[in-house]
Amino acid sequence: MAEQSQAAHVLLSVEAEAYVEHLEVFDLKDIGTPRWHQQHENLEKLNMQAVVNAAAKEDEFVKEFFISYGKIDMLVQDLLLTEIWKQNVFPELVDMEFQPKTTFPIYMVLYHEATVVNLLETMMFYKETCEVAEDSILDLVDYCYRKLCYLAAKGNDEDDEFLPMGQREITQSTNNMDELEEQDKKLQFEISIKALTLLRYVTDHFDCLPLSVMTRVLNTHDIPILLVQLVESPPWTRRKDGKIYKFIDGKWQEVSFEDSLKLTKTEGQVWLALFHLLMEQQCQEKYDLNNYRKNTIIKLRSYLTEVLLDQMPVLGELQRNLEHLAIMDPPPAKKDLVLEQVPEIREKLLKKYNGKWEKIAKVQSKKNFNQSDAAIREQAQRWASTYNFDVLEELVSEPPKCAVCGQPASKRCSRCQNEWYCRRECQVGHWKKHKQACDLLFNAMEKIKQQEVKS
Repeated sequence: MAEQSQAAHVLLSVEAEAYVEHLEVFDLKDIGTPRWHQQHENLEKLNMQAVVNAAAKEDEFVKEFFISYGKIDMLVQDLLLTEIWKQNVFPELVDMEFQPKTTFPIYMVLYHEATVVNLLETMMFYKETCEVAEDSILDLVDYCYRKLCYLAAKGNDEDDEFLPMGQREITQSTNNMDELEEQDKKLQFEISIKALTLLRYVTDHFDCLPLSVMTRVLNTHDIPILLVQLVESPPWTRRKDGKIYKFIDGKWQEVSFEDSLKLTKTEGQVWLALFHLLMEQQCQEKYDLNNYRKNTIIKLRSYLTEVLLDQMPVLGELQRNLEHLAIMDPPPAKKDLVLEQVPEIREKLLKKYNGKWEKIAKVQSKKNFNQSDAAIREQAQRWASTYNFDVLEELVSEPPKCAVCGQPASKRCSRCQNEWYCRRECQVGHWKKHKQACDLLFNAMEKIKQQEVKS
């Protein structure tokens, strides 16, 4: 048993400490450089190890190193820098019709935001992590607010991105950058779900955070009203052709009507956040509960069904509070004089690079994302080492799904060992799209094997 646990580890404690100690904040123009990619790979390994430790309830040494070396605020800065790059530089690359030899390096930048937000989600569960975040917690709250706004705006839209590939309406992509835009949309949704969990952890730890954080969550951004919108129109639930789909454990799954009544982790996070924001005394005292907010919040009563209360009995207290609130005037909020802190990290970054987005995109298209064939092969070798599929498989408990139609898969690409298929027709039809990535990963793994034989 001990051998299996050790085999599933991505990093040793001493390796993780060295990686955390040498983490640095990059300049926007350096995103996509070999040095940046190396740090991304290190963060990805730290992320995987943090998830392994948390899942196995082992010593969470990754979190401890981030706290002891004071790197939590660095992670928040890195997260915001990546978000700014995606919002301002990536569209410039698309508009200039840039066609790189391979889209892998750009995709890694897009994926980097998911890596960092997942690592933060794993660590921010703990009060001590929130405490050491210090002033950067305000920027993190604003980041989560932007992601929740994205989810609220998305609502129950009519797109079919949640369907298995074989059931979607296929549109011919004109170039690789168009495909990257589609991948970014998918990532954006998954990242926003993670941000929702992050925000819930913040509401758990108001007692150890500056008062400005609570004020910003309650009155500046009015998060309770935003969460009510998500309850009314949940973007993680879809209905199409009489079937119900839910976003569960990072992917869309078809569920029966009975199973659709079961609370998912994401839905649980929304209700827990609402419980903290509406029931804790310090929040009730600070929240300016005017008539509009009162009338919006009491809409939650219709969603507090017996089925929901059976799954989360603690919400019975919220239900009683809402019934009481419906027949009384909301109490006035305390108007204490507060010297409120404001988030600074993102504003400073936007001010620093304002008007330079096109210039940065042009430079990066020529240098960072237009590498030589040799550099691409070397990069692919590092990716193959980072995303060690044998290790990752030990962490995945469910059977693999077909890359084309989403059905349970038993056939695997024999070259790269990465993609799975349910039948030969799916594998053959997917080959044209899969070939470039397959070649890169296969050649990289072959080189790794040759080096191991020599050593």
